[in-house]
Amino acid sequence: MNYTSLKANVEEICEQAFTADQHALFTQQAEQKIFNYVDLPAMRTSDDGPLAATNKLYTLPTDHLYTYSISVITSSTSTFLLNKDVNFIREAYPVNTSAKYGLPKFYAQFSETQIELAPTPDQNYEIEHVYARYPTSIVTAGSSFLGTNYDTALLNGTLLEAIRFQKGEADMIALYDKHYLQAITLLKQAGDGKLRQDMYRSGQTKTAVS
Repeated sequence: MNYTSLKANVEEICEQAFTADQHALFTQQAEQKIFNYVDLPAMRTSDDGPLAATNKLYTLPTDHLYTYSISVITSSTSTFLLNKDVNFIREAYPVNTSAKYGLPKFYAQFSETQIELAPTPDQNYEIEHVYARYPTSIVTAGSSFLGTNYDTALLNGTLLEAIRFQKGEADMIALYDKHYLQAITLLKQAGDGKLRQDMYRSGQTKTAVS
């Protein structure tokens, strides 16, 4: 389902024409709720680049929601860092001197925009940061991962926003809320099946165990 079809379906079911801004509002609210609830492959991306020696703070990408994994790469190895609380890092490395520098082993959320690494890098490395971000909205792109693969969840979520905007009858809101919950439950099951969580939250397809 592309954005044009989505808007047409919403207007047909609601029996009302909406403005472009209203359609965008309903759709983006639905997308955000879905992406905040379900972990999907389309949300996964990476930010790879240099990690400078003596710099213990890594600046997060502007579209960062949460981190799946961070690994530090040398010419011969790739080391996954363990996620810790910032207080752990402060206690484990209370003195940040060159004698304590080394290959980073841990990371912690330092602020909304930065992650702290420990120990402080003793030389230049490469970093691979796998993280989640909101995919481009169907409103902007015209088509999307949700619209193509999980159109029932997107449609019912958008309908629910539109009907609430209309101040629809309680039974209608309850009906589409039920449809939405059924669709989002199936979507979450699909997402959980595709994103196996291990200690690094690395997404790999689940395999059946007999």
